[in-house]
Amino acid sequence: MEAKSKTAKPKLVEKKYLVTFILITALFALWGFANDITNPMVAAFQTVMELSAAKASMVQFAFYGGYATMAVPAALFIRRYSYKSGILLGLALYAVGAFLFIPAAAYQQFTFFCLSLYILTFGLAFLETTANPFILSLGSKESSTRRLNMAQAFNPMGSLSGMAVASLVVLPALWSDRRDAAGQILFNTLSEAEKAEIRLHDLAIIRDPYVAIGIVVLIMFIIIALKKMPQTARREDGTTDKVSETLSRLWKNKIYREGVLTQMFYVAAQIMVWTFIIQYADNLGINKATAQNYNIIAMSMFLCSRFISTFLMKYINSHVLLACFGVGAALATLGTIFIVGVGGLYCLVAISIFMSLMFPTIYGIALENVDAQDTTLGAAFLVMAIVGGALMPPLQGSIIDQGMLFGLPAVNVSFVLPLICFLVVALYGYRTSRMKTHNV
Repeated sequence: MEAKSKTAKPKLVEKKYLVTFILITALFALWGFANDITNPMVAAFQTVMELSAAKASMVQFAFYGGYATMAVPAALFIRRYSYKSGILLGLALYAVGAFLFIPAAAYQQFTFFCLSLYILTFGLAFLETTANPFILSLGSKESSTRRLNMAQAFNPMGSLSGMAVASLVVLPALWSDRRDAAGQILFNTLSEAEKAEIRLHDLAIIRDPYVAIGIVVLIMFIIIALKKMPQTARREDGTTDKVSETLSRLWKNKIYREGVLTQMFYVAAQIMVWTFIIQYADNLGINKATAQNYNIIAMSMFLCSRFISTFLMKYINSHVLLACFGVGAALATLGTIFIVGVGGLYCLVAISIFMSLMFPTIYGIALENVDAQDTTLGAAFLVMAIVGGALMPPLQGSIIDQGMLFGLPAVNVSFVLPLICFLVVALYGYRTSRMKTHNV
């Protein structure tokens, strides 16, 4: 019996933490919804506000810029107070940003929409900075990466909901995306008066899902406010080290330091792949609503692969699995670049299979050897790395605006950027597996 207990694997979630785990896991779906209803809005704004691809992608700059701005302040807030306080403030900011879509649609200003998304993602930064390390803390360290992968598996469920709303409710209802028999958008040929009427209608259509999710977020705020949660953000004696001491330890941790950089590249790749599926399909003459269905297929494959990869981690080292999936994503991206036509679109969709485990696995690996008292601030920089999603899409949009490059459609060539990112991810998985083997 004694020998058996020594080899027994730790539980994924202890019974005393189960209700808290379920509630916090629900938050992953909430920010997944916001992420993936926003991605197709880039193409929607591009048409209805008559913007270039580069300027329309400022939606992503505002969205992911909010993470960069608020991740570290969120961590400092959590260090002083608690995980629960961080979650409640995050939900409040999320709701405020969502409700700001009401005046944004009324004023019809693209900048106002970007500001609303910027504030909304203040809330998401608080939620991600809080929820990820909170999930890691709800049980043994040995099962923490698997536990985070399980919680993160519910993120694409929210993402699928956001995509479904975009595909079935928002994009088909946009008058600005009506096309002629040749597949050309009619909006560009209309008078200014006709465009103004369509713009008023379409911006209201874009506004409504954000208002609806704002109401859901408020309900979640009330539920969590009433639930007593374990205090795991501090040491047992209630103290925390100085921020400077924590930063020093984090900087000296090579696996963590490289993990932050890798996470930045991964998030950039993810946002580029999902944001520009619509532009890729549009180049093939496919309308936005139909193109969004390819996004839904990609996310469905992402979700299934997330559960499969979580299962595989019971038998395959997470570092090795990350390296293999990085190589797989790079190969699929090569197909996206060089295959002109629907085959390239299929390759673009297939990338999501390999992206499935990347975010939580990079996150878990980076924090594996981080001391408990440093986890909150360490998590903040991993969330702050989401700024990659703000920096890269405008650059990819600028490439797409070129039309043709090197004899290929510029939209195909633009996926060189995600290719570089996936190679960085594969290298991190390989390097950390060797570091762990040699105890570096």
